[in-house]
Amino acid sequence: MRELEKIFNIKISDEGLFKKALTHSSYTNENKISCLDNYERLEFLGDAVLKLAISEILYKKYPEYAEGQLTKIRAVIVSDSMLGQISKEVGLDELVILGEHDDKLRKLESIRACVFEAVLGAYYLDGKAAGLWEFLEKTFMPYIEDIDKSSEKYNAKAMLQEFTQGKTKEIPEYRLVKEAGPAHDKTFTVEVVYRGKILGRGEGKTKKEAEQKGALEACKILGVVDNG
Repeated sequence: MRELEKIFNIKISDEGLFKKALTHSSYTNENKISCLDNYERLEFLGDAVLKLAISEILYKKYPEYAEGQLTKIRAVIVSDSMLGQISKEVGLDELVILGEHDDKLRKLESIRACVFEAVLGAYYLDGKAAGLWEFLEKTFMPYIEDIDKSSEKYNAKAMLQEFTQGKTKEIPEYRLVKEAGPAHDKTFTVEVVYRGKILGRGEGKTKKEAEQKGALEACKILGVVDNG
């Protein structure tokens, strides 16, 4: 608890709440504890808290930006990649309570992101919203400004998912349609499908690169980013 207070610079009142926020399902399963005592419910709340906080921060920082511009920055900021990175940087990943033989899970980006969101949910329920907003603004602002300056750093997949979920609750599908070249120098081609329609197509030396390029094309078609 003291380490959490140092990381967030916010005092804790309900320690039991924060223990849940740090507890992974591998621990509750191993010890035959109720699933209600791991971080999953708090992660659900923390996800909403994070989006609200970042939305307010962006709304106030960029009064001249339209919805689409705000959405694309937020999509990168709330992505698992960004949250996992920040969680590791502040040392939150070291505090996760895992099953006895599951320490390797600590390295997973998705786990680090989930715990970060769960702790945000716990602080919100603990009545610390004001301090939480201050922490988030201070922590995320350098990343927000960096993303705003460099479109090359946009996470197109995150932006596309944020946009599509906001519109229809559905997420895009990435289909590998072609592999070409020798094993040591392959080129992958991926199609991005949303609601049965192909919105983008990308090629790359890795599947991830191809997916990002396809997602960026889809974002341009949908107007999420400028078609430049």
